[in-house]
Amino acid sequence: MIDIINKQNINRTPTVSFCTLGCKVNQYESQAMAEDFERLGFLLSDFDKKCDVYIINTCTVTSESDKKSRQMIRRARKHGGDSAAVIAVGCFTQAQKDNLKGMKELTAAFGNDKKSQVAEFSYAIWKKMQSSENTLLPFTNKVTDISSVKPYDDMSITKSERTRAFVKIVDGCENKCSYCIIPSVRGKIRSRDPDKILDEIKILVSSGYKEIVLTGIETAAYGKDLNGYNLPYIIKQTDSIPGIERIRLGSLEPTVIDNEFIDMLVNTKHVVPHFHLSLQSGSNAVLRRMRRKYNTDIFFKKVSMIRSVINDATFTTDIIVGFPGETDYMFEETCDFVKKCGFLFVHIFPYSRRKGTEAADFEDQVPEYIKKHRAHELKKIMFETRKKVFQSFDGKETSVLFEEKSDDGFYMGHTPQYIEAKLITASNRDISSEIHACRLIFDNSVTEYMRCTLI
Repeated sequence: MIDIINKQNINRTPTVSFCTLGCKVNQYESQAMAEDFERLGFLLSDFDKKCDVYIINTCTVTSESDKKSRQMIRRARKHGGDSAAVIAVGCFTQAQKDNLKGMKELTAAFGNDKKSQVAEFSYAIWKKMQSSENTLLPFTNKVTDISSVKPYDDMSITKSERTRAFVKIVDGCENKCSYCIIPSVRGKIRSRDPDKILDEIKILVSSGYKEIVLTGIETAAYGKDLNGYNLPYIIKQTDSIPGIERIRLGSLEPTVIDNEFIDMLVNTKHVVPHFHLSLQSGSNAVLRRMRRKYNTDIFFKKVSMIRSVINDATFTTDIIVGFPGETDYMFEETCDFVKKCGFLFVHIFPYSRRKGTEAADFEDQVPEYIKKHRAHELKKIMFETRKKVFQSFDGKETSVLFEEKSDDGFYMGHTPQYIEAKLITASNRDISSEIHACRLIFDNSVTEYMRCTLI
């Protein structure tokens, strides 16, 4: 461990800033790295200010993500000038490991197996740059082949920037979806030690976090590489932690919903009735080409299993439109299935061609203008289903975890079902991070949230 910075051996305190792109796992890992930097004496600063170190936690899930990652790397160099260390980490660097040397803006790059080493490396680089006449140091590439990585890169957090705290429980993915590059940049399933997960959650709960979100690259796969552990186990153990109020689950593969999972839901007190089940398409023909492990009948059965034990459960999902070979009829199947499931929200993505995936070589690619049109049409349908969900909750009493004030000064929060709710009366005190009993009010003119009153 390198020495912690103190005012006796340097003239000033160094600064670091973060730009985090992509998923909730990246958000968690950025928070863990930020805490590593703070322990070494760095001050956290804004990304658009001049800093000593810039960390860009990148994403590569779509071509737009790649573009954004490059833009943020260039922006960091522009803000920091020649005297700053610009370090890229994560999925984009993992995918581009052989091409990073050509990015002149970068000081160093780390892959997805060494994020826990970034802070100490940055400290050493910063010290070297203070004493070097040539502040632009040679590029350092620490991105290894993720497919050979076996251990879990252990990271932890003690706080979060948000009211709810995300806790990463598993890394890697072993699905063979024809469109997805993530398994090649995140590696095989690597589950975190259950005792470390629970210890971290206890710290967060004791610090006042009301909601814990269990997340991972493939959350449902937790324990696959461990003997005697699985996702229901870690949920049940989390549920028994004193002081916990809400447990929310990250994106789940539908196949995790089985009798054991349903039994866990029935016998736990704090799991919220909101489930994000990854669908990707409502057409069985498209699902087969995607190499998903289910069809629409299986998916709907899983939704129905949950609804049979939780009447007010809500569901969100992801859908890719314009997948190679998707016809107008197949797209209509997806639209009809979205209506059938009655989703609260659908994250809609036009298909993005990713080099190195099977689907990138499919001959029947869908034109971009059709993808955009289908995304627009599906979004309209999604708001119709969302409105029906809102209507079903009109007048109901529930709890709201208030998070922040809206631009017009009224508090916003989320119900257990992940319905965003806006308090219609002003509060004369700060109620952020508090859970209050509320009554929901449906307003046909509002599609983003429901209104609510305190009970």
